Amino acid sequence: MNATNASMIPVTILTGFLGAGKTTLLKRILSEQHGQRIAVIENEFGPENIDNELLIQDGEEEIVELSNGCVCCTVRGDLMRALNDLYQRRADGNVKFDRVIIETTGMANPGPVCQTFFVDDQIAAHYRLDAIITIVDAKHGMETLDQQAESQQQIGFADRILISKKDLVSDEEYQALRNRIVKINPRASISPVHFGEADINELLDLGGFNLDAILDINPDFLKDEDEHHHHHEHHHEHEHEHGEHCGSDCGHHHHQAPHQDEIGAFVFRSRKAFDPERLEDFLGGITQVFGPDLLRYKGILYLKGVNRRMLFQGVHMMMGVEPGKPWAAKEKPESKIVFIGRKLPQEIFTQGLENCLV
Repeated sequence: MNATNASMIPVTILTGFLGAGKTTLLKRILSEQHGQRIAVIENEFGPENIDNELLIQDGEEEIVELSNGCVCCTVRGDLMRALNDLYQRRADGNVKFDRVIIETTGMANPGPVCQTFFVDDQIAAHYRLDAIITIVDAKHGMETLDQQAESQQQIGFADRILISKKDLVSDEEYQALRNRIVKINPRASISPVHFGEADINELLDLGGFNLDAILDINPDFLKDEDEHHHHHEHHHEHEHEHGEHCGSDCGHHHHQAPHQDEIGAFVFRSRKAFDPERLEDFLGGITQVFGPDLLRYKGILYLKGVNRRMLFQGVHMMMGVEPGKPWAAKEKPESKIVFIGRKLPQEIFTQGLENCLV
């Protein structure tokens, strides 16, 4: 993954719950005078178009130039073909754009879209995946997470999470939703957003897939895991039993119980060095077995015989490692890896990684 090339076109994937406000945000991007030339790709998985009045369609793929310098492109077929086509048109001087935003439909798992940038050599040569942004609706967020597995995946994949419609819920409800999101994904930054005021520059150049960026893990998440872990599990079982027997009037009380979402995260840390060969074998093995359930994983590795940190990340089965900064003289080297995925067996991962330590 050669993310260093400045001539590469940065790409942002925009995903989120149905009705959370993706289209509102896109309309702003496509109409506002923000001085950025952006190509927006609407990734159509369903027959109905997301936003008819925004686009003029005739034929399979339509590219529309807009007055503010943006370009809009609707994909009926294959995303790879559309990206290559856009690049070709840009190279030939037929369209101008500096970056791409891809909107996925509300029901889509962003994984396959994300993998496109690592699988196809031609796309990997021209485009650089910058970040995945997920929009969550504060009003219906809890319900959507309960009912739709895709919404948990969208949060698991995200580098930045925007919560819309915060003004429609109480502070308690907002905090409960936020806490739940942190449990699913401790490394994404979370902020409430009013689409009338969202700064477009805050959505671009986040460097979510740039390995030089510091590995950020929400510190509250770690604290919570260590201190309250057993309490939470026990507490939840109790609530569950209680909820099953007490009829409809205690629904609200039951709702306060911690949610056991399918998608979750855990962190592995060690001050001991990894044996590089054993680690490579182990990571290769777990990505084969658990690849479909591993959404994002990312970390700093302390390897025996290597005097600098190695930076590593992956999406599903695809994994990349590249050298980072040398360890400073007074620094205590430490490995730190976060795994986000569906029902991952934490013990198997932890034991396996411990077996790879020198």
